[in-house]
Amino acid sequence: MSGDDCLFCRIARGELPAHRVHEDDHILAFLDLHPIRPGHCLIIPKQHHPWFEDLPEDLANRITSCAQRLSRHMKALYGVERVALFYTGIHVAHAHAHVVPMHHVHDVSSQAYLKDGVLDFTQPPQLPAEHGARIAGDLAAAFPA
Repeated sequence: MSGDDCLFCRIARGELPAHRVHEDDHILAFLDLHPIRPGHCLIIPKQHHPWFEDLPEDLANRITSCAQRLSRHMKALYGVERVALFYTGIHVAHAHAHVVPMHHVHDVSSQAYLKDGVLDFTQPPQLPAEHGARIAGDLAAAFPA
């Protein structure tokens, strides 16, 4: 999808409404229309980048700094101990960070932890050491010496 048709590009350009929380020349923070909790914000780059790994490092840092500032304020505003920050990209192919004040430990849990219901916490099976060593080695290849 091009930036012309992208939902978040259209919001960034002001063509679609959003409850804007913060904006500068490079990023926009606004309320999620389908929040996990009140205050759930999205932070997007104004320039179209489909996935978070496509973001230039300085832009990713700008998004993270904005999320940290929002997080500190959300903790005071909502009286929560934790605020989650994550990128998903599931519904819109435009890099976007979610900042969610966590009122409950399972506000952003994976289904892998909830097989016994939301009142219980189920540990997924432990990763066998030999598999962990192989996977860590495979991923470490992203950081050549």
